[in-house]
Amino acid sequence: MIEKIWFESHPLGWVLSPVLWPLSKLFGAISRHRRQQYQSGQKTVYRAKVPVVVVGNITAGGNGKTPVVVWLVEQLLAKGLKPGVVSRGYGAKAPHYPYRVTDSSTTAEAGDEPVLIYRRTGVPVAVSPVRADAVALLEPDVDVIITDDGLQHYALARDIEIVVIDGQRRFGNQQLIPAGPLREGCERLQQVDFLICNGGEAQGGEIPMHLAPSALVNVQSGARCDVSALSGDVVAMAGIGHPPRFFNTLSTLGVHPVVCQPFADHKAFSEQELHQLSARGQHLLMTEKDAVKCHTFAQPDWWYLPVDAVIPTEQAERLINRIIKVKEEYGSSSA
Repeated sequence: MIEKIWFESHPLGWVLSPVLWPLSKLFGAISRHRRQQYQSGQKTVYRAKVPVVVVGNITAGGNGKTPVVVWLVEQLLAKGLKPGVVSRGYGAKAPHYPYRVTDSSTTAEAGDEPVLIYRRTGVPVAVSPVRADAVALLEPDVDVIITDDGLQHYALARDIEIVVIDGQRRFGNQQLIPAGPLREGCERLQQVDFLICNGGEAQGGEIPMHLAPSALVNVQSGARCDVSALSGDVVAMAGIGHPPRFFNTLSTLGVHPVVCQPFADHKAFSEQELHQLSARGQHLLMTEKDAVKCHTFAQPDWWYLPVDAVIPTEQAERLINRIIKVKEEYGSSSA
C-alpha cells in the first residue's frame, strides 16, 4: 500500500496527507541539518587514503545499485585496479564490526548484498553500520573503495557520487519520506557526478543502463541451464526492493510462472516456507540475492537468474576513466 501511495497516486495518499505531509517536512529538516553539520565541520568526516566511490540513490527501495557495484568492480579489475566494497550490512548481525566477508560468511552475519558481491566478484568486502570503520579495514588491501548504498552517509567523505535511478518508477510523487519515497529532495541530483538510469528512458544527462539476464544457475549444484530448457510449472519468488521487476524479466524471457510470490526486501527465508512454495510447481525460480540466503537448504529444482548491468561503451569508459583519474591523483599526492 505504501508503494501504491508513493508511486501510483493511490487515493489513500490524499486521505493520509494531513498526517504524512508534516512528518515529511520534519524528516527533510532533520536530514538537511544533519548534512550541514558534516559539511560545516561540526561533525567529523572520515577521509580515506584511497578514492571512495558511492553508489546510492535518493529513493527508498531497490533501484539496481548492487548490479552497478558488481559492474564497477569487474570493470576496475579489468583495468588492473584493486577495488574493495563496503556496505552497512542491512538486516544482519555480524560477530563484530567492522566485519570482513569470507567464504563461510552467512547473510545473517553480513547481509544479502555483501555476500552476493563477495561471491560474484571475489574482491574484499567489509560491512559496518559505521562505514568509515569498514573502509579503514580494507584500505591496506585495495586502491579504490566502492560503497554499496550510503549516499546519505555523510560521515564518510567521497570522491565520486553515482546515483542509480529506477527508470520505470522514477521518483514517484517526489515527496520526502514518509509521504513519498525520497530520502533527499530531487535537487540533490544536481550535485552528484553521475546519474545512471536503470531501465525506462534516460533523461537529460543520465547514463542509460539495463539489466541483462544470463543462464539460470542451480542453487544447489551451480549447474547452468537455459531458461527455455525448463519443463513443467514454474514458481517464481523475489525478496528484493521491487519484486515486479524480476517477474517482468521472466515474462520477457517467455517464462509465465503459475505463482509469482513477492517477499519483503532482505527477508530471512525459512526452509519450510520455501519448500511449501516450491511444491506448487516443478521448478522454483528466484533472484541471485534470494539464492545467497537459501543455498544451504536448496532443492535440486531450485534456480536463480543472474543479471548483469549493461552500460553503453562510451558512457562506461567516461565513468571508469573518471575513477582511474581520481585514483592517479591520490597516487601522485602521496608520492
